Amino acid sequence: MKQTTYCTKLMLKVLKEKEEVKKTVLQEAGQDEQVETKKESFMESVLATSPNPPSVDDVIEGKVIGIEKARVYVDIPPFGTGIIFGREYINARDIIKKINVGDSVAGKVVSLSNKDGYIEISLKEARQALIWNEAEDAIRDKKIFELTVSEANKGGLILTWQGISGFLPASQLKTEHYPRVSDGDKDRILEELKKLVGQKISVAIIGAFPKEGKLIFSEKNPEQKNKDYIIGKYEVGEVVTGEVTGMVDFGVFVKLEEGLEGLVHISEIDWALVENPKLLFHIGEKVKVKVIEIKEGKISLSIKALKENPWREAEKKYKKDDIVDGVVIKFNKHGALASIEEGIAGLVHISEFGSDEKLHDKLELGKSYKFKIGIFDPKEKKMTLSFVDPDKK
Repeated sequence: MKQTTYCTKLMLKVLKEKEEVKKTVLQEAGQDEQVETKKESFMESVLATSPNPPSVDDVIEGKVIGIEKARVYVDIPPFGTGIIFGREYINARDIIKKINVGDSVAGKVVSLSNKDGYIEISLKEARQALIWNEAEDAIRDKKIFELTVSEANKGGLILTWQGISGFLPASQLKTEHYPRVSDGDKDRILEELKKLVGQKISVAIIGAFPKEGKLIFSEKNPEQKNKDYIIGKYEVGEVVTGEVTGMVDFGVFVKLEEGLEGLVHISEIDWALVENPKLLFHIGEKVKVKVIEIKEGKISLSIKALKENPWREAEKKYKKDDIVDGVVIKFNKHGALASIEEGIAGLVHISEFGSDEKLHDKLELGKSYKFKIGIFDPKEKKMTLSFVDPDKK
């Protein structure tokens, strides 16, 4: 099958954009084609307008352009052609039977370029990723599902949602379903729980753990007719103690009282970088939070607002052009994030290095390097850094 590789297609796009940018600059300056002083701005414009290429594990979408024996080809503009073959084809046979040329499909990137120049993608893994995203959305939106209880054990119930098994702890059952066993005998509790097997119950997802392939459910999600009254008891700036009821990638849900939960967004957990709230909290944990917003029947909470703002002290110690020591704490599509002290981090832009590969050649996660402060705006909590390359001294 004829196909355009990622490199070729992207090169054509970059050259075209570069020529258009060059013509525009020349027209504005009233100069001819010989002007060379704008080369740097050409490259900056190219970098700014070129889309970021996909990475391994990214979920991408494209149209099916060909179906052959044990192979499916997918157009992924502007990066090239994707292919589903081998084990990925076998794993997704049931899905592939239902697709035709021209259909849009989502695939998870397995390899950026195989020996034939194709981007290898997986339909089955993409479907799993989308299901977990749907689970996260369900937690955020507090969706209610009618699910059938498939099993019971001494700790609670087993239910299945979208092919994923989940656990509903006995402590998360409604009063009418909670096993009333006075002496706490586990065998008697199990007998009571088994009575629910085969029944449909209304539950909400309160925890999603993709790496473990596990969901946590709760039956305690009553509609509160007096919710407005309950929310009215709280004021912005108030500090209260609540109970953690769920952790998701974007934050932590905290119950303030029966029928009222608030969200601590991931950006409000700590001044330092937080990547996975699920590693910092557990369901049932008591936490102190500050009410920072009450809007449209929802309460937004903050934990970091109860901690000293490190940017206030940083304003006294740092300024533009200072040379500082920083530890690389994260890589993203824009470059590297380096921390110069607890809660104070700046971005080292990828454009300094020219490519992601060169950035990783120079900087290593967890290691300390010298950086020069570019932008420093403590009021906006913003800082940019430039790598001080010891090899160029």
